[in-house]
Amino acid sequence: MKNGGRQIRPNSRVQDATADQSPPTLTTLTNLQRIPKRVEMGRLAEMQRKLLEQMMGPEAMGVANANLVWSDEKVCRNFLCGTCPHTLFTNTKMDLGACPKSHTERLKQDFLAEKEKNPNDPIFNRFQMEYESNIFAFVDECDRRIRAAHRRLEKTPEENAKTTNLMREIAEIELAIQGGTEKIETLGEEGKVDESMREMAAIEALKSEKADKERELQQLTDTSGASGHQKLRVCDVCGAYLSVLDSDRRLADHFGGKMHLGYHELRNMLAKFREEREQRKSAPAVTSTSSSGGAAPAAPSGRSEHRSSRDEYRDRDRFDRHPTSRYE
Repeated sequence: MKNGGRQIRPNSRVQDATADQSPPTLTTLTNLQRIPKRVEMGRLAEMQRKLLEQMMGPEAMGVANANLVWSDEKVCRNFLCGTCPHTLFTNTKMDLGACPKSHTERLKQDFLAEKEKNPNDPIFNRFQMEYESNIFAFVDECDRRIRAAHRRLEKTPEENAKTTNLMREIAEIELAIQGGTEKIETLGEEGKVDESMREMAAIEALKSEKADKERELQQLTDTSGASGHQKLRVCDVCGAYLSVLDSDRRLADHFGGKMHLGYHELRNMLAKFREEREQRKSAPAVTSTSSSGGAAPAAPSGRSEHRSSRDEYRDRDRFDRHPTSRYE
């Protein structure tokens, strides 16, 4: 190469390096991308770990929390006292998702051990009342859905009015047919054959109209309400729709399904709570009759029992007064 009369030779080292370059291989590209991918996967794994820790709690992910005790607000009291509804309906249409509070078996064992050691501690009574209230509220919400489903399956006001009108029209046609039949007999006795034939044709038309009205009424009866021809009914345990046309296998799948069994378990819990309350209500009377002391020492005991009963049943007596709850 010439530049102003002077020949410039290219740098041999640059030329050799350029000549030695070859297209990148798959191994080379993999080595170049390996470090960024490791960083990206590490960040993704960290995000997933944090998400699972928020959903399941730190101890479920192997993260020890020495400061967490069973009385902490972060611990699920439903889990401590019995069953948390969040665990009963996973992968069903009533799935509540993961419980936001901790479900740690170690804390539950600590709770039960402390309750056995100090059964008269007010905190256990408070936890039990909260547990029963939560279960009652959950079942009561299901009962509201059941009542709403029954209303949807009932006839609408328009359908009721149409049914009433059809029944009235059918009754009027029946009276007209009876009157026409009597008139035909009278005309026959009088020898008025033509008028009798015309009246007979009118009666046949009335009978045809009556048959049409009866078919319409039957069709309206069969298809009225949201149930339609499927003849739906509502399950009184879980609120699901069932069809009278369902096979035995389909019905067995429903009654053995997770949602139905979950609500059945909750309703059994309410029945058990109610039975225990009845037993506790009758306990003071048994104690007072079996006491051998005089009237003076019995008075403080009665006041103490009254305060205990008042505090214990203040929030739970509404279960017995609730007219729509089902305890099955």
